[in-house]
Amino acid sequence: MADHLPSGLLEACVVVGASGDKLKEVYQSLQQGNRTTDILFLDPEVLQVHVPPFVTKENAVESGVPRTFSRVQCRRSFIKKKERPVVAPSGPGGAGSSEGATVTEDVSVPKDIDLMALPQLCFPGGLQVTNEPKEERFHFLVFTDVFGNQTHGVVVQCCRPFQEGSVFYQNGHWSSTRTTKLYTAYAICVISKHPYYNALKDCLSCLLVQLRTCRLSEERVKEFAAKLSLVPIPPPGQLHVVFNLRPLMIVLPSREDEEHPAVDLDLHLPFLCFRSKQILQIITGILMEQRVVFFSADWARLTLVAECFMLYIHPFHWQHPYVPILSAQMLDFIMAPTAFLMGCHLNHFEEVAAETDDLILINIDDGTVSSSCSETVDLPDVPFVSAECFTKRRKGLQLQYDLELCHQGAGADVNDMRMLRRQWQQNLNWEIQKVTLELIVNMFRDVSGHLNYEHRVFNSEEFLKTRELADLPFYKKVLETHIFHSFLKDRLNRKMDAFTRMEVNTRSETQKMKAMTDNPRRPTMQEMARKYSSDPEKRLNKRLGMSLPNLGEERHLSLLRQTSIKKIIIPDSAFKILPKPVKIFKLPEFPPPMVHHHVQNYYGELIILLGKAILCVPENSTLLARYFYLRGFMNTLCSKRLDALSDFQNLYKTDIEIFPTDLVKALVDSLQKDERFQADRRPELKRLIFKVKTDNEMVLVQADDHVKKFQLPKTHMLQEDFVKRIQESGIVKDVATIHRLFEALTVGQQKQIDPEVFRVFYTFWKETEVEAQDVHLPAEVIEHLDNNECVYKLSCSIKTNQGVGKIAMTQKRLFLLTDGRPGFIEITKFRDIKEVKISFAPFLLLKIPSLKIKCSLRKEVFEANLKSACDLWNLMVREMWAGRTMADDHKDPQYMQQALTNVLLMDAVVGCLQSQKAVFAASKLAYFDRVKHEAVPMMVPKTTSETLKHKINPSQDLPAPQTVQVLLYTPGQLSYSEADGDGNPKLWCALSGGKVVVFDAASWSMQQNCVQVGSSQLNCMLRLDQDQVWIGSQDSIIYIIDTRSMSCNKQLTEHRHEVMDFALEESDKMSQTYSCSADGTVILWDLSTLKVKKQFQLACDWLMSIQLFNGTLWCCARDGIIELRKDGTPHRKMTLPEDLRSMPTEFSSLILFVERGQLWTSCSDSDELCLWHCKDLTKPFLRVQLQNCTGVNCMIKVKNQIWVGCSGPSPDQCRVSGKIYIVDTESHSVEKELIAHTDSVQALCSAEGRYVLSGSACQDGKIAIWKVE
Repeated sequence: MADHLPSGLLEACVVVGASGDKLKEVYQSLQQGNRTTDILFLDPEVLQVHVPPFVTKENAVESGVPRTFSRVQCRRSFIKKKERPVVAPSGPGGAGSSEGATVTEDVSVPKDIDLMALPQLCFPGGLQVTNEPKEERFHFLVFTDVFGNQTHGVVVQCCRPFQEGSVFYQNGHWSSTRTTKLYTAYAICVISKHPYYNALKDCLSCLLVQLRTCRLSEERVKEFAAKLSLVPIPPPGQLHVVFNLRPLMIVLPSREDEEHPAVDLDLHLPFLCFRSKQILQIITGILMEQRVVFFSADWARLTLVAECFMLYIHPFHWQHPYVPILSAQMLDFIMAPTAFLMGCHLNHFEEVAAETDDLILINIDDGTVSSSCSETVDLPDVPFVSAECFTKRRKGLQLQYDLELCHQGAGADVNDMRMLRRQWQQNLNWEIQKVTLELIVNMFRDVSGHLNYEHRVFNSEEFLKTRELADLPFYKKVLETHIFHSFLKDRLNRKMDAFTRMEVNTRSETQKMKAMTDNPRRPTMQEMARKYSSDPEKRLNKRLGMSLPNLGEERHLSLLRQTSIKKIIIPDSAFKILPKPVKIFKLPEFPPPMVHHHVQNYYGELIILLGKAILCVPENSTLLARYFYLRGFMNTLCSKRLDALSDFQNLYKTDIEIFPTDLVKALVDSLQKDERFQADRRPELKRLIFKVKTDNEMVLVQADDHVKKFQLPKTHMLQEDFVKRIQESGIVKDVATIHRLFEALTVGQQKQIDPEVFRVFYTFWKETEVEAQDVHLPAEVIEHLDNNECVYKLSCSIKTNQGVGKIAMTQKRLFLLTDGRPGFIEITKFRDIKEVKISFAPFLLLKIPSLKIKCSLRKEVFEANLKSACDLWNLMVREMWAGRTMADDHKDPQYMQQALTNVLLMDAVVGCLQSQKAVFAASKLAYFDRVKHEAVPMMVPKTTSETLKHKINPSQDLPAPQTVQVLLYTPGQLSYSEADGDGNPKLWCALSGGKVVVFDAASWSMQQNCVQVGSSQLNCMLRLDQDQVWIGSQDSIIYIIDTRSMSCNKQLTEHRHEVMDFALEESDKMSQTYSCSADGTVILWDLSTLKVKKQFQLACDWLMSIQLFNGTLWCCARDGIIELRKDGTPHRKMTLPEDLRSMPTEFSSLILFVERGQLWTSCSDSDELCLWHCKDLTKPFLRVQLQNCTGVNCMIKVKNQIWVGCSGPSPDQCRVSGKIYIVDTESHSVEKELIAHTDSVQALCSAEGRYVLSGSACQDGKIAIWKVE
């Protein structure tokens, strides 16, 4: 149990100094004149070690109270034998005495603390004997074990007098029989698992106040340590813990989240020491894993400044030796051949610089950065745009607290003044963290565009090709580091951390739309205009996301309307996010910490205070989770296991992110028989114990977190391996397209790809991309093109009937780039093409082929003599024409994107094969042109075309389409502020495997490409207020998503079978929700507390959906539809119509038509809808026939229409197609029959009554948006 307890504030308290015997020896030597105090140094030793638990077992037994377990009882430790007393302290500093018997005792020391090195670190400059007292000084330590786990220490050095003889306390002053005083220092080091530097410094300051009026006794230090051991650590979130140590109130700030450490230091210290250029150089050295050494004449600055830089680079984590303070005896550490980050006293600067080459030397006091070889540092510059943005942001920081005090009066209460200073510092820390995170995001935001998530590949070469030339040295070095490798693992795991949130929130509209396409990378006209602009301010890099102006609504690009750098780097909405409000929880006054029953009473009082806080917190608040966590922790310390489990169970409903899994497992395993019996009688504990046991029995699958770089294959590839290699290369992800490419490259040979063929194909593809980056169009040409157009293919100079020039192909049109004085002649847009053919003109004995393109807008036919490239251009133009036609007919822009990919693959195949069969092989990729000329082409009926508005693909980032399981539309929120985030309407789409994709319904751009909700199929979704979406899963859990943070931190686990549907009951007095599961369980939830108000069980076969009507609940199961009274008892039940009972069919959906008192039902294998009177459920009074329907999957009511999602045969009768029938509720007739998808319709939802959205099964996998009339 103890191994799983979260660590408290204190790990150990150690007193270090010179032993009494050594001091006696020194004094005698000085008296005899053998030494002087000028250069007299002593060897520091460990004098006292105090570690929890401080209430011994004997004390617990004597008090008659069962001993509470401690977090260190079972910890591995080593035993240090120490003499007690080592020094018999007396006087204010504890003057040593050699009198008294020597006794040895065992001191249990936590395994992470190295007492051998601690004395040197407590006195890094040495322990000296002086003639005059020195002021108290603090410094800070960081210990790192071999696994990278860190422990933190705060040290205070105090001066004390010592001499032979006695010391007396008279008239408020220390006096001695001797007139000559000698001084030495002792150090008190408080060690913690948590980086509470300011808090522990304040704690030691409180101890010093006491020691000024009394001597340094072991019992006093032990009592101080025992008090700190009673302080719990606040869980991640917005709850800070405060305790009174007299005379100061000490604050322990919580971590922002699980990924961030607690920030309890002044993050602006480096900004006071260094200019922006030097800060960026230091960050560069850390990211490149250089050997970095900090120097300062103040030991305290070394650790604090180094820790600041560790926080600046988040989410990167330093993974090499990290020793912010090196004592004089440890200087040989800098000879290590590996990367490291260390700190030395400024006195050793010249020595360190002379001893070792290739060091980055950072002088904190002077604010300089140099190398051991020269006064300058040879490091690549941070990418220009990122550096410029950082510099601008820094200028906006208010770093001087005194400026904040100009309008305030003098404060009389020191704690009030400290609180104001702390609040200012917290706000400044928040601003600095945003500035440095934005720096990291700007540097690495494009990494995600070069990842293959399925095969965990990062295509570094392609990433580097997209960088500016001046930035390449920086990226080439960083990409080879361990620190970047770990960063890639997190990106490939789709980690939703602060980096990801800022990267998503700061995307420009152009970047959002690019994320929706899978086209090869080419410079857009907007990027090309910026690249070749003569004004350097207009050539600002495009990677600043929302810092760039939104040009999405502009049709054409005017070079005279570029935005200057001053306008671009002003703070934007994504940067205005304010820190969340913080709540303070004050601990009770400390009891006598060495008495067991007083400690137990303290825990009891703390539990009572937490209970009161829980009652005062608004229900369903994340703050509530923090109180439950702390109370569960305190109940665990008091051995109240059932109460602790109950508190931790409540975390499922408040914030599952802070659920202590290992501790809960340990608590369950430690339950006694009587406790297990009591737990079985409490349903919520019984469910928790069952889940813990079930999770323990599950076979743990080792997570795959490797990262690969793309490498060309060295062996022959069959189709499956070829698919993997192409996906890894980043050329294309779609499996069907890669299969067609495989056929093209293996025409006329064995069905396997030679590695040399793959290399040539890949090289040609990449060379084409590079050539496209070098295409330079004059401004006169760019003005005729749209901002987002890219030139994907450019012919050689040819003769045409419009003059001599080069044919250019974009995703929208063909145009002629004339020779001589470059000019623009539009040939045609692809949607305007009427005919494409090859004609032959006789020339002597030859027939010269030429390409003819007829445009519907012009009488004159365009003709081009493309020579040997004529056949390829004919294929490409026809494919683009067919793709454009299908995209327009189906209102699906992805058809055009896919056609463009096909065309570029054709070009690469021809370039790769270089043979007579090359064009024939490339024709295998002409998918849309082939579909266009099929016997039964994919024609779109007029009714479908007129009703269909648009199509989107939720599987865009996946290698193959997935079934759309559930759709949910959530309206926009005017109450959202810019700081809160986007208030646009959203479309939530549940895919296979617990994936949820979120679209911005204003632009239909993908906002979140993957919110992972468990790993099972999702069955239903419900929006509750503007902040929550409930999702029912096949794994029996209801997941609650916070729509602002897009995180899933709450779960409801009361169901025992897969959750199928929700029903929301809203009234002026209250709102409550019903949920149902397939086993017939129906639960009524109190939305304010997330507690079960009612629960009842239905006897039915697979309950599928529920609906509310006049306060009664209608439940649709496979074998019947049941009406329930308010108390949950069945009132009426209707079964399948008699003529359907003999068929293998079942009810599939139910709609209540409240206005008419009607029920509409459908069956999974029937082609008709049945209408029932609510008052007469014996038989349907009407049936609506659905022609060419093989089964109904879903229905929704929109205005006076019933939209029915079905399966049906396709026009060629060879496959399933998805159909939607629109039934008029007055005439009971089918108004429209829509050919919606190429697979069955699985989900329907309404968007405010204006649109209906349909989602299909995996053969199609798309979402269609329909207009409601």
